[in-house]
Amino acid sequence: MTRSARLHADGLTRCPWPGEDPFYMAYHDTEWGVPEYDDRALYEKLILDGFQAGLAWITILRKRENFRRAFDDFQPEKIARYNAKKVHALMNDVGIVRNRAKIEGTIASAKSYLKIMEDGPGFSKFMWEFVDGKPKVNQFKTTASVPASTPVSVKMSKELIARGFKFVGPTIVYAFMQATGMVNDHLVTCFCHETCAGKHRAPRLKIK
Repeated sequence: MTRSARLHADGLTRCPWPGEDPFYMAYHDTEWGVPEYDDRALYEKLILDGFQAGLAWITILRKRENFRRAFDDFQPEKIARYNAKKVHALMNDVGIVRNRAKIEGTIASAKSYLKIMEDGPGFSKFMWEFVDGKPKVNQFKTTASVPASTPVSVKMSKELIARGFKFVGPTIVYAFMQATGMVNDHLVTCFCHETCAGKHRAPRLKIK
């Protein structure tokens, strides 16, 4: 369905997908499309996008704090050491999406992440090199114009899979690229289209 940006009661024009949900609107305004360069944060987002497969993103977003608690704040060095007992505990955690393949995939991806961190300049630089280190700013006017995947997301997906990452198909990877600001897919009439590139993400406090 073709949808254009919409004017909200606060006087701001936004992409249509967050609707009138204040929680979703806040995510749209402050996170989605803002460039993310933190290694661990990029790993977290990639994993959460993998968990989203087959679900609506708002479902994952509402469970995000539960996921962070369950997965040790998405610290790959901890997740890489998860054993069968931990997987069993996660499968019984009602606060997250209980999918064994995705949970085990998170562990496999943590090990692959650590390998990249050990071998090269870091996960962030590895990922951002696919877009030459800077956001690609698109000029879409309607949601129908926004692709589900691109040649770059296909290339990134293949490389991640080759390195052992799981649940990183081209569509999942493109959603990840949109969310982390590697591409700016805010519609041109959305107020965030001009502002998100200049925003900087504040470091998130870790869960105790």
